Amino acid sequence: MDLLERGIKVKDYELPKTCFNENGTFGFGVEEHIDLGLRYDPSTGIYGMDFYVVLKRPGQRVTKRKHKKGKLGNFQKITAKEA
Repeated sequence: MDLLERGIKVKDYELPKTCFNENGTFGFGVEEHIDLGLRYDPSTGIYGMDFYVVLKRPGQRVTKRKHKKGKLGNFQKITAKEA
């Protein structure tokens, strides 16, 4: 959670609408890992980092389990607006 918080802070706590999926997931990228407050290692160099977050409500497992699979109601799904 701390690393995600620092990643969103690099983006000034604002993400464009194109970062969000209709299913409530979102992703964004950071060009340089040193912006996150991580140490610089000359042998590794500077690299970018991508974040991808999947938001779910309790009960999502009903659609994935082997025994007695069920459907997920619309009230249980997360929309892009809620994310």
